[in-house]
Amino acid sequence: MSESGTRAGWPNPLIAGFYPDPSVLKVGDDYYLVNSTFEYLPGIPVFHSRDLVEWTQIGHVVSREGQLDSHAVPTLGGAWAPTIRHRDGVFYVVVTDAMGRGMLIFTATDPAGPWSDGTLVDGVHGIDSDLAWDEDGLAYITYSGLDVTSGNPPGEHGGILQVTVDLSTGAVLSPPVPLWQGSGLKFPEAPHLYQHGDYWYLVIAEGGTERGHGISVARGTHPAGPFEPGPGNPILSARSTSRPIQNTGHGDLVETPDGGWAIVMLGMRPTGMTQAFSAMGRETFITDARWTDDGWLEADPVLLNPRAGEFEFSDSFEGSSLGLEWIGVRRYPSSFASLSERPGHVVLSGDGSTLDDPRPAFLGYRQQHPLASVSVLVDPGSDGLGGLGVRYDELHHYEVEVSAGRVTARAAVAGIRQEWSVEVATASPVTLRLDFVASVGEGFLPNLTSDQVVLSAVTADGEQHELARVDGRYLSQETAASFTGRVIGLYATRGEVAFTAFHYTGQD
Repeated sequence: MSESGTRAGWPNPLIAGFYPDPSVLKVGDDYYLVNSTFEYLPGIPVFHSRDLVEWTQIGHVVSREGQLDSHAVPTLGGAWAPTIRHRDGVFYVVVTDAMGRGMLIFTATDPAGPWSDGTLVDGVHGIDSDLAWDEDGLAYITYSGLDVTSGNPPGEHGGILQVTVDLSTGAVLSPPVPLWQGSGLKFPEAPHLYQHGDYWYLVIAEGGTERGHGISVARGTHPAGPFEPGPGNPILSARSTSRPIQNTGHGDLVETPDGGWAIVMLGMRPTGMTQAFSAMGRETFITDARWTDDGWLEADPVLLNPRAGEFEFSDSFEGSSLGLEWIGVRRYPSSFASLSERPGHVVLSGDGSTLDDPRPAFLGYRQQHPLASVSVLVDPGSDGLGGLGVRYDELHHYEVEVSAGRVTARAAVAGIRQEWSVEVATASPVTLRLDFVASVGEGFLPNLTSDQVVLSAVTADGEQHELARVDGRYLSQETAASFTGRVIGLYATRGEVAFTAFHYTGQD
């Protein structure tokens, strides 16, 4: 197809917000998809669809202590690039717990969970692990040769490597075998191995996960190669184009409901006049693919096609458990959040940590739209301190917080801090707001950035206080350099802070 559009009905982004490194699986008429989560918990969300278009989260692979070694994992560590596969009634997720436990195999008979504790693939140090079986049932794990698990400093990249494994024990049955270094672009990664017709196809990402990201393909007659590079590599990339979706790569091939083919992959939506800043980080996208007459894989450009209308999400915390959307940083929300202490509220227990710390009492929800508004009603009590913030990591975050008698807005950017405060009435809860709005003004400079973030508060008597407007570019993939995306959250620093009436609206 031409650049005028992809198959009618494919929305792009497919899953908006911080949902990178997608892997997709078709089992009968059902589709399942998983993503990286890095230092956030619960980890590795599992989505379900019947049409590849509408997706519902049904669980997490990582839902309890011990499955990942996330307590003290550094920023950028944790759950990297899972692959989901299925065989003989068992679902498998192979993933690297970077700077943590290592390469792991999780299993479940129901993709909604519960999943196993995770079996270590002992002695294999790499990322972006894939799982495939040959006709005799031998399991192959194909991966990218970057060591982020042994504790040694990362050395030279080893290209695409492969081992055979006993999936029940994690025992490696063969030494690592080099398969392919790619077409010559940097950082070959994200391998996926498929059998189609007479060939085994090795689909990888290369060019780096930045603007040069792309997808390339090779094929051979055996899952261990040798592999012949395709004639048109890379078969998909947005490099040096002005497409609104950039960094397209790390793709997984899947059969569509009508018998065609598609690639689900990561990409980014950089904004600003020079497409320089990606607030949501790496998101999940989709495009059509096909097999040529001579047996090679082709793919269409990945084009923007946002879902129509305004998106809304509200939570008044009436249930007995938090929704699957909510995540914490290196800790499970259950360790600091209670729904029973004050019905109709979530009560967060502050422990002195702030958003500068690696393990804050922070209950997060991913930002999914470049233009969004978020509000929540906060009751800090007589001695509590907490609020509403948006974080990229512990060095990059903006927040507005309330204590008895004072509201403070704060911007923290790589060690630089600024605060704005206002006195408020002490007797009633306060509504805190974050608004992500377009940057406007005369000349070029206001149009170069991604957006502006407005931090404000509304007291019970209706008095509105806009405390600050800060440049959004500093909470973007390119500036913060973390692998995640913006996550909006409720947090407590001191005491018991109660939240209700969380409301998010967003549009593209």
